[in-house]
Amino acid sequence: MTSYNDIKNKLNIKIDKHLNDGFANLTHYWQNHKNGVSGYFLDEAKQYLQVEILDEVNDPGQLFIPNSFDIPFPPPKSHKFKFIDLFAGIGGIRLAYQNLGGKCVFTSEWNNYAKRTYEANYGEVPFGDITKIDEKRIPDHDILLAGFPCQPFSIAGVSKKNALGRKHGFLDETQGTLFFDIARILKEKKPSAFMLENVKNLASHDKGNTFRIIDKTLKELGYTLFHRILDGKHFVPQHRERIIIVGLRNDLVEKGLHFEFPKLPEVKHTIKDILESDIDPKYTLSDKLWAYLRAYADKHKAKGNGFGFGLIDPESISRTLSARYYKDGSEILIPQSKSNPRRLTPRECARLQGFPDGFVIPVSDTQAYKQFGNSVTVPLIQAVGKQLVKELLKING
Repeated sequence: MTSYNDIKNKLNIKIDKHLNDGFANLTHYWQNHKNGVSGYFLDEAKQYLQVEILDEVNDPGQLFIPNSFDIPFPPPKSHKFKFIDLFAGIGGIRLAYQNLGGKCVFTSEWNNYAKRTYEANYGEVPFGDITKIDEKRIPDHDILLAGFPCQPFSIAGVSKKNALGRKHGFLDETQGTLFFDIARILKEKKPSAFMLENVKNLASHDKGNTFRIIDKTLKELGYTLFHRILDGKHFVPQHRERIIIVGLRNDLVEKGLHFEFPKLPEVKHTIKDILESDIDPKYTLSDKLWAYLRAYADKHKAKGNGFGFGLIDPESISRTLSARYYKDGSEILIPQSKSNPRRLTPRECARLQGFPDGFVIPVSDTQAYKQFGNSVTVPLIQAVGKQLVKELLKING
């Protein structure tokens, strides 16, 4: 039976050389064949075959459609709803909603290392820079998902327009930020719902101005909002607080739909639960780095500051894993009886975020640390998604 990797091998596709929107169209076409949205990608998929790999295919107009997906996390054979995955990273949000029976019909991520990890696990290459993608080219969907970057919104342009007596709206007020792209897609596609994830401090960012504009914009677009700060520690041994914003389209709320955040389980998780047994010595801190971290901590302690390394009791939970973990691993260090402490391995970082062990890590340790530090706590997102999907299936099920 023809499979995804069979096709890649036949076409001599090397993923590192094909992290472009042409191949993104092709993989999106393959995964959405006959589900009602493949037409969004067909023309560009044909062009990719004709232009990029003309010499590798006898019939360059032919599209090879996988009969099976020999990838770690294939799309469901039948789906309950459709979603899009924006600012996708390595697909933590996708994994959560795919586990709930959802079919991803469009994904976007600008970082090529993250794209490589995404493709290795889902058999799909994300489109690139979302700011350059026409919202009309995005398929219809039920839920928009995004873990978008936090940026300040300038009020200077708004104040100037007020002084000139000119009107302004969300497109003006959010222009120049990545949230603008979420807003324009919501305006064009009007999905039933959305879920956005961001850092805890989004609510206080830029003296509250950022969240005020986000809240105002989403309400102007016709959505009822629900938001809460949730901690990943209820699912994994990591203290990781994130704000989750859920929106339901107003007409659905008027029909009786409502959303409530899930009650999170009170289960004790400990670091020892995610540790590997056979550890490469390269993860142990050198004498020089360990001495530096201790001296750095002592210096700040003398000044009354709380800065320092995080030596974790295996029976407790860790601090928040960050994208800077690759630098020295100082925020989460594992004690060792006969040597210096060590940093977590990439697989342990994956587990700390709730990724299953079958999740492929095809990049260097440095990139893996960045990717898992930037990602989401998958089971937390899935718990929120379960509540949202349950509500939406009342009308779409």
